[in-house]
Amino acid sequence: MNGRKVVVAAALGECVHVAGVMNFLRLAEHAGWRTVFLGPAVSVKDVVEASQRERADLVGVSYRLSPETGERLLGEFAEAAADLHAAGTRFAFGGTPPVAERAKALGFFERVFDGSEPPEAVLAYLKGQPGTGRKEQVFPQTMIERIRWKSPFPILRHHFGLPTMEATVEGITKIAEAQVLDVISLGIDQDAQENFYHPERQDPRRRGAGGVPVRSEQDYRSLYAASRRGNLPLMRTYSGTDDFIRLAEMYVETINIAWAAIPLFWFNQMDGRGPWDLEGSIREHQQVMAWYGSRNIPVELNEPHHWGMRDAPDVVFVVSAYLSAYNARAFGVKDYLAQLMLNSPPGLSDAMDLAKMLAVLDMITPLPGPDFRIWRQTRTGLLSYPLDPAEARAHLVASVYLQMALQPNIIHVVGHTEAHHAATADDVIEACKLARRAIENAVRGAPDMTMDPAIQERRKELTREAGLTLNAIRSLAFPGVEEPLTDAATLARAVTCGILDAPHLRNNPFALGKVQTGIFGGKCLAIAEDGNPLHEEQRLDQLLKEMKK
Repeated sequence: MNGRKVVVAAALGECVHVAGVMNFLRLAEHAGWRTVFLGPAVSVKDVVEASQRERADLVGVSYRLSPETGERLLGEFAEAAADLHAAGTRFAFGGTPPVAERAKALGFFERVFDGSEPPEAVLAYLKGQPGTGRKEQVFPQTMIERIRWKSPFPILRHHFGLPTMEATVEGITKIAEAQVLDVISLGIDQDAQENFYHPERQDPRRRGAGGVPVRSEQDYRSLYAASRRGNLPLMRTYSGTDDFIRLAEMYVETINIAWAAIPLFWFNQMDGRGPWDLEGSIREHQQVMAWYGSRNIPVELNEPHHWGMRDAPDVVFVVSAYLSAYNARAFGVKDYLAQLMLNSPPGLSDAMDLAKMLAVLDMITPLPGPDFRIWRQTRTGLLSYPLDPAEARAHLVASVYLQMALQPNIIHVVGHTEAHHAATADDVIEACKLARRAIENAVRGAPDMTMDPAIQERRKELTREAGLTLNAIRSLAFPGVEEPLTDAATLARAVTCGILDAPHLRNNPFALGKVQTGIFGGKCLAIAEDGNPLHEEQRLDQLLKEMKK
């Protein structure tokens, strides 16, 4: 034998239903066990003998028929297996809720599953880690530990914040107790993001606009306290648009922030969400990256999708994703979350969306080293949801299944109500259940959609074009700048001169705003004055000629 722990499992007595047993053993294999499947309708005697013969560390039995018959059979089994139990062999049961209730009453089984548990709870049990269902058990309380605990399933994150503290506290309590979500992304209102430490700048008429109106450190502590139940979800929130370091210190103290989300070019005067100018905000964002990095707190740069949501060409999305990872590494971030928002802009085809994300991964994959690790986080496009509720649910599930082709560590579930209203606690719970089912289907074995020849061709095209664009940005650096891609002045010039540009930036004082884009064959491409696609080489040549005039 190779030293692995052994689990023996069977459907007991006259029960022939083995789907649950097979799922249990499949998860056991993921957890590193050697599995022995005895089959359907196995007698008590045969299960006990096989357990002795295989020297089982764990024995799993299932019964899905009548509770009365099951109770008698399980009593007989407990009596027959008493010596094994006394010797330290562990026993688990799985069945329908009525039978599971009788199994619990016996007090023989270490764990009883009634079919309502998510696969990750069963997997956690098999890994010898905290499972779900017992509030006193401690779930992993850092992002990386949570990811490893839940593997091969990605951890789930969802945005949540309602217009009052009371409603948000109540909602967080409900979400945590539902045990469907791993990370609550606390949505705070705009005044809290910009003016938390400046009450004189706050506007009472804006209270609750865009999220929960947190106004004190105690408010954050109350929200975090509401999450300390159920599966003890992690919590994180926006990095703010001013007083970045002061907010970061407070987040660590009050909500044990799971990771920081920091932009590079946004949340400033350019998009009307903060007081800093473009170049100044880039420097501030780099400093707060370094602050989190020095404390080994993971950092996500929520950057590329801001370009995508403004209809920027695909290549600009890819380049901004590279700049995000590059700057994170340069400023000391050790665990970096690469955020991959699909459907941005919404008209992209699934195939070309996958190609764009694969190009991002191709660009950033060479960056990791001993002190820099990349974790993949995927999400559905914010602007892509239809208004019809049934269609929106279908879109969520289809998008999550597609995302699984990228092998994410985290899935940021964007609720199906996005086009209609801010998600309530019930909406969050439903969205997570929808996503979880799509994830389970994919984990069982999904086709490798990334190998489509059209996807591979576009993937290569985008990485080549992104290299040209990055070289163009480097060429903007003033003499003496050693690293243009982390130099705030150079990065700001990339926007003001139009190398990084988007149609929604038209008439913006901080950007050129001249690029026009369209969807061609599922791709978002820059277009020329005649309406035809404009290759990146052509677009860059035109910009450089205009700069020389």
